[in-house]
Amino acid sequence: MIAWKYKAWAAVGAAAALGLAACGGEGGEAGGHGEGGEAGEAGEGAVIAPATTTATGGGEAGEAGAASAYAGLSGDQLTALRLQHLKGFLMAADRVAETDRPVEAGILVQQGVLEVYDASPDQFGALNADIVRAAGATDGVTAEQSLALIEAAIAEIDRASAGLDIDHAVLAARMVDIATGLYQGVVQEDFVDPVEYQHSMGAGLAARDALADGEQELKRRDRRAYDDARGELDRFIALWATPDATDAAAPYAQVLAQGSRVRLALSPYL
Repeated sequence: MIAWKYKAWAAVGAAAALGLAACGGEGGEAGGHGEGGEAGEAGEGAVIAPATTTATGGGEAGEAGAASAYAGLSGDQLTALRLQHLKGFLMAADRVAETDRPVEAGILVQQGVLEVYDASPDQFGALNADIVRAAGATDGVTAEQSLALIEAAIAEIDRASAGLDIDHAVLAARMVDIATGLYQGVVQEDFVDPVEYQHSMGAGLAARDALADGEQELKRRDRRAYDDARGELDRFIALWATPDATDAAAPYAQVLAQGSRVRLALSPYL
């Protein structure tokens, strides 16, 4: 059995929010898409590799690694990452709601609003955050109602993203970095963290979603690279075999290695 160690997610989320708010420099991989601005420390065209620090404090290192995925981004590309990161929480919540657990799904949405949206509410473009907050309802909500609210929130994020100038390969790569960074806090010596597991799963789902959204353009640029990246992302997502963490959760090294394979497959675009 897993020694379930449910952390006080609100407190940790607030700390992560502060970290995310401090990020979001300009330039970076998105130098050719979105607004240019000044180059961040990563430099124009730089690739931010997933963090490899070993987590020893219940996910703190993972949250720092996730925050670093924002480095070097500005303009539309930064807004797109904010929106896609939030969408990941909704996609994870959707998986949970499908298993007839609307309260847990609502809590996941609340965590996403706290850790992602509340960190930088001015960086979400035209998003109507009230629609997303509504998906976090937990009082007397059925699974069917929860799914409908989550789907409405996802549609609102898609609407807010529609008019942005986005490099979807960069967006997918950065979401892989977030998923990998968060996963550092999942498998610990004496427990598996179910909260970080779901947060990282959502980021992985959002990475594949970002790639799929850019399919037409990316295939025009390099069809083989797209097909390779999609295959590697499918294998990446498969590491979260269930919506909930179990004793059989993939080790961090395996997630990190597969994330690197996704990055390699995306490299013709980056």
